[in-house]
Amino acid sequence: MPTAIAVTSADLVLPAPDRHTPGAAVLHPPEQLDLESALAETSALLERHGHLVAVVPPWLPAATVRRLHTVRSILETDRIALLGIDLPPLGTALLVRQLRQLSVCDFSPGIIASAARLLSHYIHAGALLGSVAKLDRVRVPVGLGAHARSWSPSAQFAVMAHPAPHLAKLPKPGAGAGGQDGAVPSGPEFATHLVFARGQLTSDWVTAELAPAWQVQGVMENPLPALSPGWWGTPKLVEFAAGIPDLSVLYQLVASVRREECRWCGLELIGDRCGFCAAPLTAPPAAPPPSTASAAAARSRP
Repeated sequence: MPTAIAVTSADLVLPAPDRHTPGAAVLHPPEQLDLESALAETSALLERHGHLVAVVPPWLPAATVRRLHTVRSILETDRIALLGIDLPPLGTALLVRQLRQLSVCDFSPGIIASAARLLSHYIHAGALLGSVAKLDRVRVPVGLGAHARSWSPSAQFAVMAHPAPHLAKLPKPGAGAGGQDGAVPSGPEFATHLVFARGQLTSDWVTAELAPAWQVQGVMENPLPALSPGWWGTPKLVEFAAGIPDLSVLYQLVASVRREECRWCGLELIGDRCGFCAAPLTAPPAAPPPSTASAAAARSRP
């Protein structure tokens, strides 16, 4: 069986692009499942798949993250990878789908886990927002002017959170593009598909303006993840994410990176850190020996 790919909410599972892509396991949060049942759920996944790769973004509720670490600790297993990839909710769902696609390839569990960091660099994630008053928490710089314009009931902002922060106020319908404020965010320079999800904002900007400007090869609408309004600071949004859809391209991208062996757990990895035990590829440099004067001073202290 392929390595199991897991999330903590069913709304982070996008439809499979083909009949070969498996679904994702949903590790239920504490309010839905007690600890004993969570242990049984995870044990069954390990027994069936051998290894489990769970995407655990830092914006999840603290209780959910604690539960995942508790389960791994109690099971005393090194076959669970908890990946702290920091993408917005819909971007996270897109990354999870790519990992699901790769899970049926001939990659070892260690390669699949460490590939998540690599693939995240190729995901473009953003949103069309009706307000940026609470946007600072997603590390997108918001000036005083943008904060002030957020109070306008008709204001709309194009925001990119990844791979680089970007914020632009869109012109009112019929006003023309008119300068930098109306610019469409820079998009990927490679073939992508676009996924979008509507919140409480009525707009066709993503499909009518953004998708053609980015020259995406396909567009798919998906229900909005429950945590998206909290992440973006407003329910008035249309979230979007673009990523590589083709499994052959994803495979070549991962296969082209040099493989190493984790010096701690022995699993294969790509990049500079193991996805399962989080050990760095190389050992940290040893601390320099203390100078003679420092050693003497340390011995003289009471």
